[in-house]
Amino acid sequence: MFAKHLVLALCAGVIGFGALQPAKAEELKRYNYATGQWETYDPSRLRHTVRQVPSEFRRKNVRIETAEAPGTIIVDTQRKFLYFVQGDGKAVRYGVGVGREGFGWSGVMKIGRKAEWPGWTPPPEMVVRERKQGHILPAYMEGGPDNPLGARAMYLYRNGHDSQFRIHGTNQPWTIGLNMSSGCIRMMNEDVTNLYGRADVGAKVVVIGPNGEGRDGVYREKGFDLLATIFGG
Repeated sequence: MFAKHLVLALCAGVIGFGALQPAKAEELKRYNYATGQWETYDPSRLRHTVRQVPSEFRRKNVRIETAEAPGTIIVDTQRKFLYFVQGDGKAVRYGVGVGREGFGWSGVMKIGRKAEWPGWTPPPEMVVRERKQGHILPAYMEGGPDNPLGARAMYLYRNGHDSQFRIHGTNQPWTIGLNMSSGCIRMMNEDVTNLYGRADVGAKVVVIGPNGEGRDGVYREKGFDLLATIFGG
């Protein structure tokens, strides 16, 4: 059962609150909705905003106990981890960013389609919501490094219909491990590219909600897969 806060909102929503995009080593960019342009900022002025991704959210090989079949994706939105189940008690664990308060959800979906460097069309609900807060969203943004969907997107479908939720990359890597989106699952671009190459269209996606309810019936993590970590499995 989906949580009552399940909404048709694309997860790039918080970009309206000052998304940061590394452009060069010495500069950052932020999208200005008032002008519809990306603006360059001195990163020293933003040092309190930009954070490094904690080591716990870096990609790791782990041992896992689950009844889910190989190829299944498990997303634990409370712990901010995504697992790609490999079978034989193994999984690849990735750190993710998830929905902010009021945008959490749980349920079972499938990957309906996949896209490389996807374009972004904000849904009407988001356009209205952001306009009320004084943010004017672009009608459409071409795929590329500045796009809030990042390098890859996997579109989550429920009962054959697009849920408007995605697993996608981000031009805000500092949000990994945080509750920042409007419900989608964010990954670092290098991680979503890695997952994209593993996950098939039609793959099952199990999402555990922000309170962790039902986790024990889905999986148990049992520590790092030492051999895979050493030999690059």
